[in-house]
Amino acid sequence: MTPSRHASRRDERTRVGALRGYAAILGIAIASLVAAGMVTGPPLPVDAAEAGGAVREQGASLFLQNCASCHGPEGQGGPAGPTLIGTGSAGADFYLRTGRMPLGAPNQPAQRGEPHFDDEQIAALVEYVASLGPGPEIPQVTEGGELHRGFELYTANCAACHGAAGTGNAVGGGAAAANLHQANSLDVAEAMVVGPGVMPRFDFDQADQDAIVAYVLYLQDPTTPGGLPLGGFGPVSEGFVAVVVGLTIFVAVARFVGRRPRGPQAEVPAEEIQ
Repeated sequence: MTPSRHASRRDERTRVGALRGYAAILGIAIASLVAAGMVTGPPLPVDAAEAGGAVREQGASLFLQNCASCHGPEGQGGPAGPTLIGTGSAGADFYLRTGRMPLGAPNQPAQRGEPHFDDEQIAALVEYVASLGPGPEIPQVTEGGELHRGFELYTANCAACHGAAGTGNAVGGGAAAANLHQANSLDVAEAMVVGPGVMPRFDFDQADQDAIVAYVLYLQDPTTPGGLPLGGFGPVSEGFVAVVVGLTIFVAVARFVGRRPRGPQAEVPAEEIQ
């Protein structure tokens, strides 16, 4: 075999090896692109992306007009209001839907009232605040929570501040726990993950959350087979009312009887006395 043939075969093997190397590199590149697509997911449709951007722009505009004076232009907080970074969609939705925000003036108590924005504006503000930083999301509420379990959890975690009947109570330092008779299921669930005011945040699982929600809704229209609920405090309040009402009636009757006019008494002769 001549040297030229040996050289041609070496060249052919070199070309084949090079082609195999290029094919391997191309295969790795394609696999990487497929894996990246599987991880990141398909891109949003153009319409959905544009709609989301429009909502965020509306929320940013509303935020600058109504919230930035206290919470800062980027939600970083300031002397008149806390930071909103980490508030999440749950916190923004809770305060806006229940009319607790925005305040009429700094340092006013955040009390329940009529919402200042319509549903579309609230949704835009919620999305914008949620974009400021990770925070609790709006919880899902399932109907049919276990009522007895809700009673146990409410008594252990909520009754000390909100009262046994859910009517609210002063908790010290000028703060007051809200009256729960105006709350709906989403209000209760959001309050547990947000912790508004002096209320702590709770990390209940789905079943316990739904149980507490069910019991709070029950407190808004409880059954009272014994008559008037008297605040739902049990025998202490019932005994107190019984004593006060009973003694009042007894004293009134006694005074009425004691003031009845008496008829003339017959005089007894002195001889009979002796």
